[in-house]
Amino acid sequence: MQTGWATDPEVRFAGASGGVLSALLVHILDSGDVEAVVQVAADPDNPISNRTMIGKKRADILAAAGSRYAPSDPLAEIQELLATGRRYAFVGKPCDVAALRALADERREIAATFPIMISFFCAGVPSETGGRAVLQALQASPADISRFRYRGQGWPGRATATLRNGSERSMSYHDSWGGILSKHVQHRCKICADGTGKAADIVCADAWDCDASGYPVFDEADGVSLIVTRTKLGDRLLNEAIAADSIATKHFRIERLAEIQPGQRERRRALFARLLALRLAGCPVPRYRGLRIARAALQNPARRNLKNFLGMLRRVIRQRLSYRG
Repeated sequence: MQTGWATDPEVRFAGASGGVLSALLVHILDSGDVEAVVQVAADPDNPISNRTMIGKKRADILAAAGSRYAPSDPLAEIQELLATGRRYAFVGKPCDVAALRALADERREIAATFPIMISFFCAGVPSETGGRAVLQALQASPADISRFRYRGQGWPGRATATLRNGSERSMSYHDSWGGILSKHVQHRCKICADGTGKAADIVCADAWDCDASGYPVFDEADGVSLIVTRTKLGDRLLNEAIAADSIATKHFRIERLAEIQPGQRERRRALFARLLALRLAGCPVPRYRGLRIARAALQNPARRNLKNFLGMLRRVIRQRLSYRG
């Protein structure tokens, strides 16, 4: 683990957190490791939504920079991409990369087509209703906007709607994610054991500063990324990007990880109790192997585990009652 940022000021500013992921993609394309990048960008026909795009040059990477807090399906066109004979870097949510890695382990042509897999820390995917709620808070109609940015252009960057008349309306990351979008995260994400991209070659995240109480500070600043290399390939790619002066890095003490990413820590600790509640309610649950979710639950006070258990049970009961109604 290291912290770092893109040395190109434009790339650093455009990215959600230091621009390391974007700078890495530009470097990979320039070096010839791959011919194109599979990534997610705003849908021009519905700016709060997403579409999968194929990036082939720096301008494409910058156009897709910044987090997109809405549903995406970057795996949907795998068969079509296989038929092109090209080599791609794939950028997706941890669950996307886990699925692609599993496919690559089974099918040689998948591994050959997608030799590089990159991810980011994910706190869950809000439904598109969340994006519409942000627009409502900004007093902007979906029909009136030409562009919408969830984050980026600064760190953490503001949620910004650009209206068709050229004017902009925006709100802070604290208000958009903390106050609105996080309340629309889908159920499946609440029982996900991997928000940190364990199957990827390289993962990027926010390397937040923290206040005196240890809570992340969301004041606007020059972006800084947390960089996690998980494979030898990922380590090589990062070192080559550093040697090419595309990325600057600093030492990071792993002991600080829980401090700057408390949401990832708490979700992993809560998972065992949530899954237990679902099992007792007769609901289907994912099978997780090797992720030590029971051990993580032991780091929680018993009272917090009970709160997560009862909270999940209450949601199941409420949902069943709404269906009957």
